[in-house]
Amino acid sequence: MTTSKPRVVVGISGGVDSSVAAHLLKESGYEVIGLFMKNWEEDDEQEYCAAAEDMVYAEEVCDTLKIPLRTINFSHEYWERVFSNFLSEHQAGRTPNPDVLCNKEIKFKEFLDYADSLGADYIATGHYVRRAVSGRNIQLLKGVDSNKDQSYFLYTLQQRALRRSLFPLGEHNKEDIRKIAADLGLSNHDRKDSTGICFIGERKFRQFLSVYLPPKPGEIRTLDDDEVIGKHEGLMYYTIGQRQGLGIGGTGGSGDAWYVADKDLSRKVLYVVQGREHPYLLRSHVYAGQVSWITELPPRIPYRCTARIRYRQQDQAGIVTRVGSNSAKVEFDEPQWAVTPGQSIVIYDQDVCLGGGIIENALEPED
Repeated sequence: MTTSKPRVVVGISGGVDSSVAAHLLKESGYEVIGLFMKNWEEDDEQEYCAAAEDMVYAEEVCDTLKIPLRTINFSHEYWERVFSNFLSEHQAGRTPNPDVLCNKEIKFKEFLDYADSLGADYIATGHYVRRAVSGRNIQLLKGVDSNKDQSYFLYTLQQRALRRSLFPLGEHNKEDIRKIAADLGLSNHDRKDSTGICFIGERKFRQFLSVYLPPKPGEIRTLDDDEVIGKHEGLMYYTIGQRQGLGIGGTGGSGDAWYVADKDLSRKVLYVVQGREHPYLLRSHVYAGQVSWITELPPRIPYRCTARIRYRQQDQAGIVTRVGSNSAKVEFDEPQWAVTPGQSIVIYDQDVCLGGGIIENALEPED
């Protein structure tokens, strides 16, 4: 008596990670189907369009691996659920992280629903994360390659998605993956990793954003003295801690560089401070809204943890001191630099990603 292989639909982007993920799953005994998702078509005729090139790589990979490839267009869903939020957050003076919302709404929702229509048991991606069974729940764990760990972007995943998702790259490092791809003869084995906005790619950010959010010039003022020292093109084009692109040099005061410290939307004022270690750029307490917990709330409050306020940051020690129905407060052992409203704070217990939320408006300077 024979049993059918479990069926897994792998998101094939044309990059090396998803390609090797498909190979590893096929080698492990799964029936593998590739799925190429197109999620952006606003400027297909312009120089930035990479979807056609990605599709060519995806087809070549699936031919080499001898797996079928399906295609699907989620451009409408992406615009409605991800990009419109991206624009509204920038318009409100915050700095969103579209990769987080893209994973939640597209890669682990629309993709999963479509996979169901193909009779899939699982979906899989090329993310560098792991999962583990803990009682009745599935935990999300950091990838073993600390340089590639992508759990920061997946903290919104809920149990339904985690139970149905496989992450075959979580136990590997990037060098291993490129070597496997080269050994297989995959044409993308040395292809550059994708960067920039999720599914849109690298852009000249201010130029790209200005297509959707036209400039709204205003004054650049010093936070300490409220002195006008320049002009800006629009608050949505700047982020907390930004140094480049201000056009005000290092004049005045200590002669140190200027950094974006705050925004006043009502007055269209961009506030700056001088010196990277200015007290206004440091925060010990961070409040988060739109909080999502992967399994359940921390078992006790206060709860000792580590957290990150940006993707490439090392884990920072702290305590979850308060949790509401949709909010949390983290008190760090050491002040954190350039805490940015709209970005995500992601909370960990060693290798276990507990969840996270969206950083709220900046607090008053530390005493």
